[in-house]
Amino acid sequence: MATPTVTDAGPRGGGGGGGGAGGALSDYLAAERTLLAWIRTGLALMGFGFVVARFGLFIRELQVVQHGVAAWGSNGLSLWFGVALIAAGVVVTLVSGWQHARLVQELDRGLAARARSSALAAGVAVFLALVGIAMAIYLISFRSPASPGSSHTSEHTSETSMAPAAPTPAPANPTATGNGISSLPSHHSVDETVARLTGLLEAKGVKVFAVIDHSGEAAKAGLAMPPTKLVIFGNPKAGTPLMLAAPSIAIDLPLKVLVAQDTAGNVSVSYNSPAYLQQRHMLPADLLQNIAVVQVLAAKAAE
Repeated sequence: MATPTVTDAGPRGGGGGGGGAGGALSDYLAAERTLLAWIRTGLALMGFGFVVARFGLFIRELQVVQHGVAAWGSNGLSLWFGVALIAAGVVVTLVSGWQHARLVQELDRGLAARARSSALAAGVAVFLALVGIAMAIYLISFRSPASPGSSHTSEHTSETSMAPAAPTPAPANPTATGNGISSLPSHHSVDETVARLTGLLEAKGVKVFAVIDHSGEAAKAGLAMPPTKLVIFGNPKAGTPLMLAAPSIAIDLPLKVLVAQDTAGNVSVSYNSPAYLQQRHMLPADLLQNIAVVQVLAAKAAE
């Protein structure tokens, strides 16, 4: 990207302009060429900024192809680099237009040409250098995340090991590999676990939208089903930024925790893994904390 040089109009008079008010034709043409050069620079900055902002999405898709899960935070810095470049392009275009209009007014009044500051060109050069250095550091420090299987396994192992020994054995396969659901055994009955969970939610000021008693509804229909309840809860202050950043996540909100007993009498607590929701809806890493609380709540309700 070539940075244009600020071209000043020459002395008044001479060919093309004649005397009187107004500058020579060559002065106007030189001013116009300078404006067009700055406009090209602004457009190049905005276009490059868009590419940089989308680079994070490319990295995320690459991680999905290679590892089956997106890297947390892989597009956060790229997005901000891109926005900064686009903003710089807008500023350059506006400032150059303002300087051109002022120069044309001076030429119309027949004022003598004077040296012009190259602060804009120098500022653009310094800004691009700083962005380039920051991007180089970002790329050098980038690390590939662990594969989803190992991450999910370590998460489940950590949750299970933190809990005291259960009075009954845990289900043989509490979590189906790759389905995005995290499960852990509860050491209480379904009703007690649900009561503990709703109590935690109320204590934290989180709204419980509904507790759906699937087994109770089955009994009303004359069908037998082990105790199974679904707790639906959320907080608009946490959920709204998520839906603004990734509207498709509205299909998985409010958050849900399933408390169910199997035929062997074992009770489990299940929920959509935050990592799965981030991958599914391409959530920004800085908003992951808004849904990560579900695993803490589930663990406390089950312990």
